[in-house]
Amino acid sequence: MKRLLVCLLSCLALAACGRSDGLVQGYVEGEYVYVAAPTGGQLLELAVSRGDSVARGRKLFVLDADLERAAVDEAAQNLSQAENRLADLRKGKRPTEVATIKAQLAEAQAARKLAESEHRRRVKLYEQRTIPHEELERAHTEFEQARQRSEAIAQELATALLGAREDEIRAAEAEVQAARARLDQARWNLDQKTQSAPMDALVFDTLYRTGEWVPAGRPVAALLPPGNIRVRFFVPEALVGTLAPGQAVTILVDGRDKPVAATVTFVSPEAEYAPPVIYSSQSRAKLVFRVEAAPDPGQAPLNPGQPVDVRLGAGG
Repeated sequence: MKRLLVCLLSCLALAACGRSDGLVQGYVEGEYVYVAAPTGGQLLELAVSRGDSVARGRKLFVLDADLERAAVDEAAQNLSQAENRLADLRKGKRPTEVATIKAQLAEAQAARKLAESEHRRRVKLYEQRTIPHEELERAHTEFEQARQRSEAIAQELATALLGAREDEIRAAEAEVQAARARLDQARWNLDQKTQSAPMDALVFDTLYRTGEWVPAGRPVAALLPPGNIRVRFFVPEALVGTLAPGQAVTILVDGRDKPVAATVTFVSPEAEYAPPVIYSSQSRAKLVFRVEAAPDPGQAPLNPGQPVDVRLGAGG
């Protein structure tokens, strides 16, 4: 059907080539914006109807999102667990555990002082030759043991106050970042179940009804922004060289007294219709080329499918 329409318009353009008014035939076509969700689901709400004018950001439709909401809840719980583990590693031991170590340190320091005092007393007794050398050695050994135990518990307390090692903390931080990214992804998936208008537009059509299952990526609404209306027409080979993007043309519409100003946006580099004959200087006149023009802003809208006449120039 589209090829037949092109051929018909080509014939009309060829017929118009010899008209004295310099008009060529064309038609209005819309470049639609199809709004879809990246994941499938049952259509719970269709917030617009065919023919509605919607502003950017207005809700168009909502798909079932129970699975996505559950995924968001799970991701949020995983993030909370990862953050709690990181906080626990940074804090070190619990206050009660630290208090226990401090008590052990105080006991060890007291035992060290007692052993040191006893060692000094034994040194004096040995110098007075009242005790044998074995008792002095025993006192010295007990003092060294008490000193080393005191220092070991002091090191244990310092380690408890420092928290986990740096590599463990870095690994926990990476887990938190990964959990946060999974939560962001889950929230994005949930948000995609509700689609809004990406720009101001006319709702040209709705393709599903409430309650139907919509496959992933299948459009639910077709929008027609005002700037996506194009006039397509065909010109003979003899005239295509006179047209270029940015050139002004005039659109004549049945039932309108005032013409519509438009600007050429595209000139096809290839012929749309070529009869099955060998090209010659006589057959080249039968070739037509597709041209597109955009109506200038601020004018009454044109309707897709509407036939129009195009004057190749800005004159009224």
